[in-house]
Amino acid sequence: MPLYQSALAANIFNQQVVIVTGGGSGIGRCTAHELASLGAQVILTGRKEEKLQRVQQEIIEDGGKASYRVCDNRDEVVVKQTVASIVAEFGRIDGLVNNAGGQFPAFLETMSANAFDSVVRNNLLGTFLMMREVFNQSMSKTGGSIVNMTIDMWDGLPGMGHSGAARAGIDNLTKTSALEWARAGVRVNAVAPGWVMASGLDSYKDGMKAMIPTVAAKIPLKRMATESEVSALMCFLLSPATAFMTGVNVRIDGGASLVSPYFPLPDHNNSRPFEAFHRDGIPNVIKEMQKA
Repeated sequence: MPLYQSALAANIFNQQVVIVTGGGSGIGRCTAHELASLGAQVILTGRKEEKLQRVQQEIIEDGGKASYRVCDNRDEVVVKQTVASIVAEFGRIDGLVNNAGGQFPAFLETMSANAFDSVVRNNLLGTFLMMREVFNQSMSKTGGSIVNMTIDMWDGLPGMGHSGAARAGIDNLTKTSALEWARAGVRVNAVAPGWVMASGLDSYKDGMKAMIPTVAAKIPLKRMATESEVSALMCFLLSPATAFMTGVNVRIDGGASLVSPYFPLPDHNNSRPFEAFHRDGIPNVIKEMQKA
């Protein structure tokens, strides 16, 4: 089986210890594979042990180094214990990819307090707890790099206001921590993907699922992102190549955030995707579209 075809220099993360939250599927799985292919000791975290075990085994089969911890990022005590166990085993934490999160479609007028709270806790609180503990237990002494996951939420996020609010909070949290933790040699950045061909698409039902085939037409590059395109950006931000970048949130949306009703988007097929992931990461809903 061919190995991950990263655009970054081989062994750029050699001897680095990097946590990838939500590493059992989707973008987190892809990013974990890329980091491992570049020499990192990857620690996968997530709530479902079966998924984490599968990705760990994939990485080991490919010659990489990976371990995992079952961890609910919303639980402060569990996060503290998880980070402590990683530091105890590996001595330090050099990188954190705060990828874990999720959402479901819901309009504000019918959204319950529990629904709003669950998405905010899953995304914003979980991101904060991991950042804080990694900083306090390791990076405050050793330095390091953190990359958070946001979303294209600057113009509002109709149908997912809970996620938009949480991700906007992560954007501000990224900037604040970049200022507060620069003194320790810690950089904090974020990525803001638009539509990505990741496994999370398969969780959408009914109206949201029906909308997926129409998305590409509304993006200037006329396609969705691949998982490896998002992973490439996150790994770049983690790497020494961005040693003078901190507090930024980089959009990766194919130009969708620039779309104006006054400028037509001509059809074309000229955007070539970057496909670096050597294992199947295409969601079923996309496979169904390709067969149609």
